[in-house]
Amino acid sequence: MSLTVAFVGLGHMGAPMAANLVRAGYRVRGHDLVPEALESAVGAGVEPAADAVSAVADADVVVSMLPAGRHVLGLYGTVLAAARPGTLFVDCSTIDVADARTAHERAATAGMRSLDAPVSGGVVGAEAATLTFMAGGGEAEFTEARPLLEAMGRKAVHCGGAGAGQAAKICNNMILGVSMIAVSEAFVLGERLGLSHQALYDVASTASGQCWALSVNCPVPGPVPGSPANRDYRPGFAASLMAKDLGLAARAARDSGVDSELGLAAARLYEEYAERVGATEDFSGIVRTIRDRGTRQEQEGEGEKR
Repeated sequence: MSLTVAFVGLGHMGAPMAANLVRAGYRVRGHDLVPEALESAVGAGVEPAADAVSAVADADVVVSMLPAGRHVLGLYGTVLAAARPGTLFVDCSTIDVADARTAHERAATAGMRSLDAPVSGGVVGAEAATLTFMAGGGEAEFTEARPLLEAMGRKAVHCGGAGAGQAAKICNNMILGVSMIAVSEAFVLGERLGLSHQALYDVASTASGQCWALSVNCPVPGPVPGSPANRDYRPGFAASLMAKDLGLAARAARDSGVDSELGLAAARLYEEYAERVGATEDFSGIVRTIRDRGTRQEQEGEGEKR
């Protein structure tokens, strides 16, 4: 490939995404504030850059994967002046819709083009290049970025104008968070009623209860061998990230005047869960919190009876 891609943010998601671009034949110049992350990416063929400014210099496309909106806006404030006029900026971070629109505005003011293109699929999807990209921005920018997105993922969807990708991402993850809680509650209820995990899975996975949280990321060990539950909930998608995404969705719901009772409840549950486990557990591990809370309530009820 003749394109040079600058990749800023080489963490758990960014590193395998950058590596997949290298495998696809792109020249990738990367930077991360964590030396170990940069060193690991270099091992996958990414050319190291001492800082973000030198990473984007002469790049055709700049891809970023950062923790929050403030980091994205901080990056743009630093590197937009260093990039060539007309450079395409593709931010794959999951951030607030308002921050995404501000990033688009700042890029346009600096004479650049931009997309917000958050992803779904977690670390496993990043490593396997099976991510789904949800893009917001111009049609021409999406068309130009599409080959890169498809090198890193299985599907890329143009969702609309600036910020539409972030809107799609938080709506999708609201569905995921609520459905994981529902699936977890059903398994805990099934345990109390004497159902085996396998029996409930065999029914629900082929009936109206079927969903991704059940059939791919099943929250109990056994039925789905590849789910994090079979690895002591070692994260594919960390609880802290789900809490962050649901927090963004909750804020958007409040700002938009949407009555989102289940979404807000899911945000509260994951916030509490993430405060305890942070990034050390997969978001499906919330099943253990639901189970433990039920046990405590039962014990407290027995204590009151005595």
